Amino acid sequence: MLTQPISGMKPGTSGLRKKVTDFQRPHYLANFVQSIFNAVRPADGFAGKTLVLGGDGRFFNAEAAQLILKMAAANGFARVLVGQGAILSTPAASCVIRRHGAFGGIILSASHNPGGPEGDFGIKFNAANGGPAPEAMTEAMYAASQTLTEYHVLEAPDVDLTRLGPTALGAMTVEVISPVDDYVALMASLFDFPALRALFAGGFRLRFDAMHAVTGPYARAIFEEALGAPAGTVMNGTPLPDFGGHHPDPNLVHAHELLALMMGPDAPDLGAASDGDGDRNLIIGRGIFISPSDSLAMLAANAHLAPAYAQGISGIARSMPTSGAADRVAAALGVPVYETPTGWKFFGNLLDAGRVTICGEESAGTGSHHVREKDGIWAVLLWLSILARRGQSVQQIAQEHWFTYGRNYYTRHDYEEIDAAAAAQLMAGLRARLPALPGATVAGRLVATADDFSYLDPVDGSQSKQQGLRVVLADGSRIVYRLSGTGTAGATLRVYIEQYEPDAARLDLPVQEALAPLIAAAESLADIRALTGRTEPSVIT
Repeated sequence: MLTQPISGMKPGTSGLRKKVTDFQRPHYLANFVQSIFNAVRPADGFAGKTLVLGGDGRFFNAEAAQLILKMAAANGFARVLVGQGAILSTPAASCVIRRHGAFGGIILSASHNPGGPEGDFGIKFNAANGGPAPEAMTEAMYAASQTLTEYHVLEAPDVDLTRLGPTALGAMTVEVISPVDDYVALMASLFDFPALRALFAGGFRLRFDAMHAVTGPYARAIFEEALGAPAGTVMNGTPLPDFGGHHPDPNLVHAHELLALMMGPDAPDLGAASDGDGDRNLIIGRGIFISPSDSLAMLAANAHLAPAYAQGISGIARSMPTSGAADRVAAALGVPVYETPTGWKFFGNLLDAGRVTICGEESAGTGSHHVREKDGIWAVLLWLSILARRGQSVQQIAQEHWFTYGRNYYTRHDYEEIDAAAAAQLMAGLRARLPALPGATVAGRLVATADDFSYLDPVDGSQSKQQGLRVVLADGSRIVYRLSGTGTAGATLRVYIEQYEPDAARLDLPVQEALAPLIAAAESLADIRALTGRTEPSVIT
């Protein structure tokens, strides 16, 4: 099919995300899919190769899957493994790629972004290791999209994706697989399911909010069926194309129903949630929210309590904006810690090389070497394993952790859908002022360093520049500014504020109160109000 380049097809931190209406434009989806195939095609083509396909079930998921199947056939793939109903959570897709030795996979998701006809859609390619395409590969996709003149698609009826088993599509085989079976088997190999069944049999109560997104079937299969948690443990468990009209982002704003329950008089022992495609997680104990940065640190400190990690961990990796809480755990364990740019793809080389076992990001993603994606249900299962072995509450575990390591007070302020030009001006202005900041004072504290974070991959030597502006104070406190790569309208400015507190008498302060002077300084330093017109953040986590 003849076509011509379409502008703006540059993948962000996790693929290409745009409005549904963009993907519905003539040739738009086909152009990007062909750009993927052109960028990753081996010298001998796709003959004999297997592709994995699935998504989070959001609006346009089914239509996109049918087109991709016909294009895979026309481009010479031998087989496509596709989740029943074109469904696969992002960690499950990574699991299937690795378990079946696939060439790679296409995942249809805009993660935690809203769905529906006026919502967002996304598509990304995961490589043979199960992880998101590295930067060199996404740059090749973008370059291919700029010169594209044709795409290949097989003229054929749609494939019945409701029926398990193989179907011929031209010379290619489409094999419809259970979306959950491979993933459940992997989780059973990592965790002591009999011990977790005993935990629930003893009266332990979990409430898991699937947010009408993809994890509903996975959560029911694991928590309610395999582990014996009571029916109703999984709330909002039916996946819907528009996520029930809600925003499937597991934070304290969008998971307010779960938060209210966990802060109430009859709260369960553990509250958890996952997002649109199942790779993020929210952890709330009875009366206490565990920030993603703290959750990473606590999981790393206690991972040995689960069978898969009983021999210890080789290292920890965290994204640069994530708090330094995990660094203190790594030091205590005597293992290395790696600071990477935001985006799970940067963890792939470290995991493949065996340098790290546990990874995490402040944006509610944690995972390990079992797949090459962050994994929401895995994080909940590891928390359950820790709770079962230690016999303590979430709050007791958190307080003991802070008493042992100190507490990194931490918050993220998001300014969503601000004018893109204003956001660029803000970042450029602040970047220009960075060299003059060391030696100055911010919030009454001396600035030690200020830079634009760059990362040199210790495995392959690749370098990534301009990954976030850092202002580090002499006492170790930090303010970090970066523009998010996951939005689809305007720009999202994210400001991260962190302060380490070693004093055991000051470990229970309200987070925003503890950080108030730094929060005010962060707004003033970047002229946020003047340049964006915003008087407060859209979301605070």
